[in-house]
Amino acid sequence: MTGTLLLLLALLWPLLLALRNPLRLALEHGALARPGKRPQLLDAWWVSAPVPALLLALWPGDAWLVLNGWLLGGDWQLDGTRRPWLLFSALLWALAGLYARGYLQPEQQAAEQGDADAFRRLLGFALLWQLTLAGNLLLLLAEDIPSFYLGFALMTFAAYGLVVHAGHRDAHLGGRAYLVMAALGEGMILGGLLWSAGSAQVLTLGELRVAIAAAEYGHWMATILWLGFGVKAGVLGLHVWLPLAHPVAPTPASAVLSGVMVKAGLVGWLSTLPLGNPEAGLELLGRVVMVLGLLGALAAALYGVTQRHPKAVLAYSSVSQLGMMATLVGVGMMAPSLWPALLVAVALFATHHAMTKGALFLGVGISQHPPRLPVWLVWLLLALPALSLTGAFTSGLVTKGTFKEVLYDGGYGTLVTWLSVAAIGTTLLMARTLWRQWDERSDDSVPWYAPMSLAWLGSVAAALSVPLWVPLAGGVLHWPPLAEWPSLLWPPLLGLVLAGLAMAVLARSRHEWRALSRLLPGDLWWLYARLARGLAARLRRFNDAGERRGARVREYLSGWEQRAVHFATGLVAYERSFRRLAVPLLVAVAVALLLGLWLG
Repeated sequence: MTGTLLLLLALLWPLLLALRNPLRLALEHGALARPGKRPQLLDAWWVSAPVPALLLALWPGDAWLVLNGWLLGGDWQLDGTRRPWLLFSALLWALAGLYARGYLQPEQQAAEQGDADAFRRLLGFALLWQLTLAGNLLLLLAEDIPSFYLGFALMTFAAYGLVVHAGHRDAHLGGRAYLVMAALGEGMILGGLLWSAGSAQVLTLGELRVAIAAAEYGHWMATILWLGFGVKAGVLGLHVWLPLAHPVAPTPASAVLSGVMVKAGLVGWLSTLPLGNPEAGLELLGRVVMVLGLLGALAAALYGVTQRHPKAVLAYSSVSQLGMMATLVGVGMMAPSLWPALLVAVALFATHHAMTKGALFLGVGISQHPPRLPVWLVWLLLALPALSLTGAFTSGLVTKGTFKEVLYDGGYGTLVTWLSVAAIGTTLLMARTLWRQWDERSDDSVPWYAPMSLAWLGSVAAALSVPLWVPLAGGVLHWPPLAEWPSLLWPPLLGLVLAGLAMAVLARSRHEWRALSRLLPGDLWWLYARLARGLAARLRRFNDAGERRGARVREYLSGWEQRAVHFATGLVAYERSFRRLAVPLLVAVAVALLLGLWLG
């Protein structure tokens, strides 16, 4: 009973807090238009939104809730498979919310002093943050398809407001890229769900996976769903919104975007695709997923090291890491017998990446507003999550060891080698991130007990200790034996050597670096935009040509109309003449008939 109440509260509490500020303003008639001080929006109540979900994830036991009157029948549950995803999501949302209190303090102070524009921006941020959180939690806990899609769509479209919060030109560009790709993904997801669930007349995700495995066109259904969720999961070619949206969003929003929301695409794959089912026939799709995932992991690393903004580099790192996770999912499609072990590895990888990337994004703001701690300690704490992401430290070492062991046991040793090459790219990206943070560092320090500092310190501690607290269903984590450490540590060590050489070369040759810096974040987005503009220009030319042809046709028809009117007018004149000659003509006809009769 307590678990059920916690489940209900976990979903309702963010929505209640989302309504709190608008209701407060509604009770204060004309509060937005009235000059003067404003109430504090990002207070302790606002930060507490993910606390019930965090308590639910820590609750010892499963929980479920069935609501027959909700949509087509609500079915919300927490089980062993969902628990780690809910735990790291709620934890990162809580840390990012606390961080946001300090990060947005200048806007909060301006709003409290009467700045109406700052207050409106902050009010929108406070509202959309809670709606995005509510959608994220709903998709994680929903077993019925309507609730799952509602949560996914709510999270997706509410997050747009977080991306464009700053309101400047780059923010609107990032928001436009995010919204275009989100709409594309949502369309494919909705189409795939309607097709697959409608064909089999099922309403739950478990039944959907069975239905897709048994359907005649199940591989096409799975492909559409994979592509739709792949927009959020950063599949190569669909990833272009990440490096445009992350740098312009507020830092706490970037942390949850990269740490939690992109995992919604991965959750979508795990929830809808019949992974581990040998009758599904997804081997061909699995090969495509594996190849694209590996290409994304490598290409994102190569392109990301050319970026200048630290959050753009981290965005490409997310694309690379998501490519590795997609590779594991592809192997699960190709070898269903490996999926139970791979599912544990994927959940651990997702948790490790979420917490580590959250700490790295929050660290970008810390390098500009460092806590009043020894400088060497601050930069050591900034570097530790980066080392962990490369696989050379704590949770990263355990994560990489876990999935590499599964791949070796399944006969995918060559794939492990390619993933190790991608890990070299990850090391280069982390070195590039820290380098750019050092170049953009600031002395505008804050107390170590300030919200920003505490949230960042908590995220670093959580990221480094993932194997100690993540609850994985059916999996027991262990440190890789010392004999395997060389095979795990050579990629980050080689990456560090290459990073050092690159820094030495680029320090002497700024001209070559300026050439590389012309590679804009978003990569393929600019190609897509150019193709879209070209298509729009072609359509405009086609429309103009059609208008010209239509004008010629109308002119031609107008001439015929005038001739027809002229002819009709002539017929009237002929009619008058005929009426005058009617009697003589009748007499002539009668005479002709008589002559014919007489002569005949």
